[in-house]
Amino acid sequence: MTASVATAPPRPPATGRTVLRLHRAALIVWGLVAVAAALALLWAYGPGAESAETAWRRTCPVGNDCTWDTTLNGYYRTVMLARWAIVYMPYLVAAWAGAVIGRELESGTARLAWTQGVTPTRWLAAKLTVPAALLTAGTAVLVLLHRMVYSANEFPLDWVWYDDNTFTANGTLALALPLLALAVGTLAGLLLRRALPALAVGLAVTVLVEYAADTLTPHLWPWKTALNGLQSGPGTPQNVKWGGQGALTSTGERIPIPDCGDSMKCFTDHGVTGYYLDYHSASDFWPLQLIGTGIVLAVAAAAVGTAFWLLRRGTRAAV
Repeated sequence: MTASVATAPPRPPATGRTVLRLHRAALIVWGLVAVAAALALLWAYGPGAESAETAWRRTCPVGNDCTWDTTLNGYYRTVMLARWAIVYMPYLVAAWAGAVIGRELESGTARLAWTQGVTPTRWLAAKLTVPAALLTAGTAVLVLLHRMVYSANEFPLDWVWYDDNTFTANGTLALALPLLALAVGTLAGLLLRRALPALAVGLAVTVLVEYAADTLTPHLWPWKTALNGLQSGPGTPQNVKWGGQGALTSTGERIPIPDCGDSMKCFTDHGVTGYYLDYHSASDFWPLQLIGTGIVLAVAAAAVGTAFWLLRRGTRAAV
C-alpha cells in the first residue's frame, strides 16, 4: 500500500520582495542618485557654504553692491546638480514605470505571476506601493536638505523663490511629481502592453501634466496688484512672480500699454491714467505649492484608479 503524501498549495510569492528583486537595478540607480544629491546638499549647507561665503565677503564687503563672483561657480553647479536630481527624476520614473509594466505584459511575465497565487490587483498594488514608498521617502529627504541650503545662504545666488526648478524643489510639489510619473507610466504600460511605446507615452504625459499644472496654478490663487501713476511708469516690484501687466484708463479698464514712447499727450489721447501689475509675492509660496500639488495628485489618483479598473476589466475571466 502506497502512502499518499499531501502537498501544500504553493504559497503566494512575497510580492513586495519580488518587486525589489525584479527592479534591483532601477532601485540601485535611484539610491545612488539620491545619496549623491543628499551629500552634495549637505556639503553645500556646511563646508561648501562657508568657503563660498568667505570668498564672497572677500570680494564684496558688507554693504557693497557686487556682481556674481566667479569663485562661487563650483558651489553653484553642485547645488544645481542636486536640484536637477529632485526636479527631473520624475521623468525617469515615468519612463521606467511604463517600460517595466509594458514589458511584463508584453512578455507574459505578469500573467505567469497571476497563475502562481498573486491576483492581478495585488500584483499591481505591489508595483505601485513599493516604488511609491521609496520615492517619497528619498525625495522628502532631498527636499528638506534643499530647503536648508536655500534658506541658509546669505550671499546672492539666482535662485529666486518663483524660479520653476527652485519652486518645485522647495516644496510638496517635488513629492507629488514622482507619484504622478509612477501612476501615469503604469497606466501607459497597461494600456499599450509594450515597453517602448509605454515608456514614451508615460514620459510625454508626465511632462504635459506638469506643464499644465505650472500654467494653471498661478491663476488659481488671487493675484496681488500694484498700481502706479502715469508719471511713475509701470513699476517693477522685486522678488515677485509677474502676472498680467498693462495700462489703466480713467474708467478703470485694463488695456495694453500703448506704444507712445515718452509722449504724455499720446497716453492722454488713449485715456491712460496709470499702470497695473498683477503679481504673486513670496508669501504666496505655500498656497501655490498646495494648489499645484493638489492638481498633480488628483491626476495621479485618477491614473491609479483607471489602472486598477482597466486591469480588473481585462482579467475578470482569470481572477
